[in-house]
Amino acid sequence: MSKVSIVMGSDSDLEIMSQAAKVLEEFGIEYEMKIISAHRMPDIFFDYAKGAKDRGVSVIIAGAGGAAHLPGMCAALFPLPVIGVPIHTKTLSGVDSLYSIVQMPSGIPVATVAINGAKNAALLALKMIAIDNDGLLDKLAAYSENMKDEVSKKCEKIEKIGYKEYLKSMQ
Repeated sequence: MSKVSIVMGSDSDLEIMSQAAKVLEEFGIEYEMKIISAHRMPDIFFDYAKGAKDRGVSVIIAGAGGAAHLPGMCAALFPLPVIGVPIHTKTLSGVDSLYSIVQMPSGIPVATVAINGAKNAALLALKMIAIDNDGLLDKLAAYSENMKDEVSKKCEKIEKIGYKEYLKSMQ
């Protein structure tokens, strides 16, 4: 079975990146979680990224804020898919992180999700792993069906009680 690595440059990213771990746990996918700064500990980072495939990692989910070099550096060293999660920042609301991750040079692709989109990063990683895993593909289909059912129930409730009462029930 494939393993996913969740990596971030700081413990301040942990609250967001833990959302990816929760999704992987829900699907029963093994993962490792690391805090590694590409800037503050480059030697350890290089060993981590270069050795990930040998540890059984199939996809890296890398969260980073600000200059956000971590996902791109992972992609430069790791031969399999890397998904970047731009982390919200106080100075530029995460737009700096988004631009840093999404603007990779030709030949070094990083799939990029929305700012603070760790949950979607995990779902994208699952879809990558599911390419040759029918059991996981079935679980993803059931997950999608469950989301559809939840939305349908909310629509029915709004139709039944009206949007004003629905809004009150959400508070």
